[in-house]
Amino acid sequence: MSVQQKLQEALSTILRSQIEVTGAGRTDAGVHAAMMVAHFDVDGQVVDNFGGTDQLVYKLNRLLPFDIAVKGIARVENDMHARFSATARTYHYYVHTRKDPFLGDRSCFIHYPLDFALMNEAARLLLRNDDFAAFCKSHTDVKTTICQVSEAQWKQIDDHRWVFVITANRFLRNMVRAVVGTLVDVGRGRVSLQQFADILASKRRTEAGESMPPQALFLQHIDYVEH
Repeated sequence: MSVQQKLQEALSTILRSQIEVTGAGRTDAGVHAAMMVAHFDVDGQVVDNFGGTDQLVYKLNRLLPFDIAVKGIARVENDMHARFSATARTYHYYVHTRKDPFLGDRSCFIHYPLDFALMNEAARLLLRNDDFAAFCKSHTDVKTTICQVSEAQWKQIDDHRWVFVITANRFLRNMVRAVVGTLVDVGRGRVSLQQFADILASKRRTEAGESMPPQALFLQHIDYVEH
């Protein structure tokens, strides 16, 4: 059962009416969301009758399963849309280079050496590109593969943990995991910087590297224009 369905059921139970929730986007199975924004339509008086937004947050978290948490609820303008009003999204992909049993469900263990400096050189090429068809899952119904990437870099967390941070106005299905997989090929010496540039220019998914496992990927932040 999806997070959306669980949230809709909990809201409908508390507010005693059928509530439909619209999320900021979808994540692949196994991918985490450290932040997710959703909107639903309801008369503000109805919320007030149940104790206001803070009380609604409390009641929702009592009903929702342990792996879903509501951080806050706020009234917004009628034209605000969780998905279409978003201006940017940031994803984090975590890897660790030393076996650690406590990281297995939220990071990817890399057991071979990687040249992160070279991977960052390749990542900078993403900022100069706007068509990411090479990293889009095949046979999807997207109308365009154009994305504006504003940040793409590997950051070291400690001696054996790294995170890839990427921000764009939109992302294609499977895009981040495919980008990371191809950057890892660069770090292993399997793909040169020129070959990475050629992959971008090819616009063919078959030219890029394999997608990385989903459990290490987090939707980290969503930006909106302030009203």
